[in-house]
Amino acid sequence: MLKISCSALRSAAAPRSAAALRSAAAPRSAAALRSAAAPRSAAAAAQPHARLSMSPQQEHRTFYEFRTYSIRPDQNAAFLKLTNEKIHLRTAHSELIGYWTVEYGGLNKVFHIWKYDSYSQRSGVRSALALDRFWMSEYISKAIPMLASQDNEVTYLVPWSRLQRPPQEGGVYELVTFQMLPGGPALWGNAFQAAVTAHDAPGYGKLVGAFHSEFGQRNRVHALWWFESADQRAEIRHKAHTDARVVAAVRSSVVHLVSQENKLMFPCPFSPMK
Repeated sequence: MLKISCSALRSAAAPRSAAALRSAAAPRSAAALRSAAAPRSAAAAAQPHARLSMSPQQEHRTFYEFRTYSIRPDQNAAFLKLTNEKIHLRTAHSELIGYWTVEYGGLNKVFHIWKYDSYSQRSGVRSALALDRFWMSEYISKAIPMLASQDNEVTYLVPWSRLQRPPQEGGVYELVTFQMLPGGPALWGNAFQAAVTAHDAPGYGKLVGAFHSEFGQRNRVHALWWFESADQRAEIRHKAHTDARVVAAVRSSVVHLVSQENKLMFPCPFSPMK
């Protein structure tokens, strides 16, 4: 048994001397105050929470405009025919990445991606298009009455993703959209990356690109996938459900997820990405 002497107890309980109390209560010296207020070291400043202000926009100027058009049902075939014939008037002004029709996950819709090097470039393109009499008279004047609605979104590739071509032409594309909790990539970026890259492996689909929304719905990310066919995609989905590696990554990411939607799309004949 541990024995503590009475003298030791008295010493511990004894009040501090006046000198000790004065020393404890004395204000810190100017040097000490300056030391406390000094800026953090470079190492401390590099801690993860500094990523709160980091975004793909700050790292790369190139952005991708996602456009979705809803077509009047009775005009769907006519719109696609007109676009196929006149799209060259539009691509003369800026780069088209891909143009798809939505097969599952929406009806009478088209989805297309346009690449821009800067906002000023896009502004210049829009001005030039408005002055292009062939574009306006041969396409816009005919296409606009065929549309029920138009929507767009500005996105950036996430820092760890690069835009990639599919291994071969043909096949189908799936656009998966994730609405994440507020907080941005600093909160859920790592979990999202792990979930996406777990699926981007041999025997699975091909990741074309992963994007983060800048204008449009905030805290939204997209993954664009390529598959040989809709049936292959169904087989891969079944396989993923039994892959412990994929399941673990998905479980870690869904805690940050608000909602999710997807579309299966077919590339148009004039789409650069097929």
